[in-house]
Amino acid sequence: MPQNPPQPATGLRTRLLGLARELGKFGTVGSIAFAVDLVIFNILLNSGSETLTAKVISTVIATTLAFFGNRFWTWRHGDHTHMARQYTTFFVLNAIGLGIALICLAISHYGLGQIWPALQSPVADNISGQLVGTAFGTLFRFWSYRRFVFRVGAEPRVPSPSSAAQ
Repeated sequence: MPQNPPQPATGLRTRLLGLARELGKFGTVGSIAFAVDLVIFNILLNSGSETLTAKVISTVIATTLAFFGNRFWTWRHGDHTHMARQYTTFFVLNAIGLGIALICLAISHYGLGQIWPALQSPVADNISGQLVGTAFGTLFRFWSYRRFVFRVGAEPRVPSPSSAAQ
């Protein structure tokens, strides 16, 4: 029986493949930025910096790295005009994403924790703030960066096999 040649991706499949590629790149950039934030924060703390100052410095450096990674890799095919506007919008949306994580933590710790004291433990705080809050904040960041910062069209581009390695 002869084999049928693979069919090119069309319609919904094309959009889903492009979206999956963007999500993978976004996740990679975010993971690297998280690691940079963590390393710089701890280096600054161990060198005698004040805690909040160390966190501000590490966050600004990590967010700047995430901006450039997303701008020039994740959404390199998006709109790239007005870098200052993009950078400012990126930081504002990043702050909103942080606010989402803080809201999740506050609801769990201060709201529900009044009813169930177990929700005021460090483990519960990590689950609500780091897991749940970061998950919702990351979903918001992906959507908002794509929509407002890098202005990607309705259909992400699926690269040809020759450009897939980039």
